[in-house]
Amino acid sequence: MTIGSLALVLFAVIAASGGQLMLKHGMQVATARTRGGGSLVIAAATTPWVLLGLLVFAVSAVVWLAALSRVPLSLAYPFNALGYLVILTASILVLHERANLLTWAGTVLVVSGLVIVVLSKP
Repeated sequence: MTIGSLALVLFAVIAASGGQLMLKHGMQVATARTRGGGSLVIAAATTPWVLLGLLVFAVSAVVWLAALSRVPLSLAYPFNALGYLVILTASILVLHERANLLTWAGTVLVVSGLVIVVLSKP
C-alpha cells in the first residue's frame, strides 16, 4: 500500500467517524427541539449538525470509493476498525458519553485485529 493510498483510507475512516459524531450530536439537538411536540424528521432535516454530518459522511464515501480503486478490499476494509477507536474516544471527549472497561477491551481487540491483518499482508 502506498502512502497516498493509506492516506485515502485513513481520511475516509476519520471522515466517516466525524460524520457519525456530527449526526449523533445533531440528533440530540433535534430530539431536544421536539420535546414540546413536533416532528423529529423535520427537526432532524433542519438541524445544521445533521446536515453537516450527512455531507461529511457523503465525502467519506466518495473518498472510500477512491481508496477502493487503489487498495484491495481485504486490506482496506479492516481499517474501518480504527473508526471504532476514533468514535469511542470522541464520544467520550466530545459528547460526554461513558464507556466501561469491557467496551475499551473490545475496542482494543478489534484494533489489534486490524494490526494483525495489515502486518500479515505481503
